[in-house]
Amino acid sequence: MNNGRRAFMRCPECGYDDSKVIDSRPTDGRIRRRRECLSCKARFTTYEIVENIPLMVVKRDHSIEPFDPVKLAERIRRATIKRPVSYETIENMVDEIEAELKNNLQKEVSSEQIGDMVLEKLKKTDHVAYIRFASVYKDFNDAQSFISIISELE
Repeated sequence: MNNGRRAFMRCPECGYDDSKVIDSRPTDGRIRRRRECLSCKARFTTYEIVENIPLMVVKRDHSIEPFDPVKLAERIRRATIKRPVSYETIENMVDEIEAELKNNLQKEVSSEQIGDMVLEKLKKTDHVAYIRFASVYKDFNDAQSFISIISELE
């Protein structure tokens, strides 16, 4: 994506700085493009590498760290200990959350937003794990907090 600007590729034969793309296809994590010079009509191949911009998480203390799917899966596993939730289900949750975050094309996301996404998925998967995760994520410190989260499930 070039934000509306045209990308110029110099022709290796004549040095002209404009060409048209004849063919484009993905290969080995890159994009292979066959081009034709608009001046001398010479054809040449270019390879583009898609730059992955890491997703950054803004934590409650305002520190920023890279999104870590392994860390997220571990947090979910803690909530699902001794519950009938498979590792595959947890990995699918993490994959879905990561894909949704990346599809939003944001460079930064708050830990609260990620926590809400986990809660949404756990609510559909296992109510006990949902309550466990919510108690840590929302920092429950009294019985009323548990009662209110349980009443949401009913």
